[in-house]
Amino acid sequence: MNLQQMGEKAVAAKYSLQGKRAEEKNAALLFVAEKLTENTELILNANREDVAAGEKNGMHQGMIDRLRLTEERILAMAEGLKQIVALPDPIGEVLEQFTPPNGLAIEKRRVPMGVIGIIYESRPNVTVDAFGLCFKTGNAVILKGGSDALNSNKAIADVIRATLSEAGITPDALQLIETTDRAVTAAFMKMNNYVDLLIPRGGAGLIKSVVENSTIPVIETGTGNCHVYVDKEADLTMAVNIIRNAKTQRIGVCNACESLVVHSAVRETLLPMLAEALAPYAVELRGDNRIREILPDCTAATEEDYGKEYLDYILSMKTVDSVEEAIAHINKYNTKHSETIITENKETAEAFLDGVDAACVYVNASTRFTDGFEFGFGAEIGISTQKLHARGPMGLKELTSYKYVIRGNGQVRK
Repeated sequence: MNLQQMGEKAVAAKYSLQGKRAEEKNAALLFVAEKLTENTELILNANREDVAAGEKNGMHQGMIDRLRLTEERILAMAEGLKQIVALPDPIGEVLEQFTPPNGLAIEKRRVPMGVIGIIYESRPNVTVDAFGLCFKTGNAVILKGGSDALNSNKAIADVIRATLSEAGITPDALQLIETTDRAVTAAFMKMNNYVDLLIPRGGAGLIKSVVENSTIPVIETGTGNCHVYVDKEADLTMAVNIIRNAKTQRIGVCNACESLVVHSAVRETLLPMLAEALAPYAVELRGDNRIREILPDCTAATEEDYGKEYLDYILSMKTVDSVEEAIAHINKYNTKHSETIITENKETAEAFLDGVDAACVYVNASTRFTDGFEFGFGAEIGISTQKLHARGPMGLKELTSYKYVIRGNGQVRK
């Protein structure tokens, strides 16, 4: 099937889906969750092929972690669909009602976006998350996954499409572009006659390519150079626990901590504690001169280090003398994703919350919580780091638009 045919099928599917009641959509999503679980071994077999190929090709361990599926991760995908079912259906929600002097009754109503295209790398769980969120909001979706996850994505998409057909719903609610030809991906970015919104989800190179080459409106889901700032009035035991979690729980995700900012007043106490806590994970530490005075084995940090998303067991570190300096450093090098401060001072915390420019800003918590599932959205389509239309974890409401419904009684304009 060529792209034009896929586009035509997606447009037909979007109008079909817009007529579905919330009960019908929820029943179908629960059926898909059930079938994904039933087909766990089929999906895992396909995923093993992808992981084996990735390891043979020398894929980075962080990317292997993104690619690998387990029984637990498939159960989590099914659970994400169940959480989406439990959420209110936003379609049809009345956002505003008003009557101007001309007597027209005007209603602002939430509606589906239409056809959503998603280009993503490595993570096969995105196939399920994207389908669930788009389907619940009455959107058809065309997916273009990375070649490294092709077998996994095909297996998942086949299960979903077969389940929709069995439920009496058009399987074209979800379509997967299966070719690995880059020319097809480039052409997909130009399908503005069929696709209403394009969302890239992956590394900086992919996102840059989509933003620069797409003729379809794009929501930019950015990379994550996330910081932890340890203030002079921080609970240092709490700080070490948060940094360890944010850096080491999963290295291949965009909400992992990549950079530490330390107030000079606590560096002598904090840094030895932190080095000991991170030693079992063999985290490579890269710091400025004041960091290296305390940790002489630490590698000297470069300008590039402070702006880098490692997706690896590497942590850059910077010393500052005030919260204002910490904010300035973070705003200079961050990717507008997630930042956190560890402090017991409420005024300092508020200054950080107000001053840092990012989609998600935390006090005394790990950046790893920037996630649709953790926010109670059931799943997410991505983390938007831009400011137009959507920002942060994108759930159901971020995949909708609105229209005005106007009722009159014979008005004509004079």
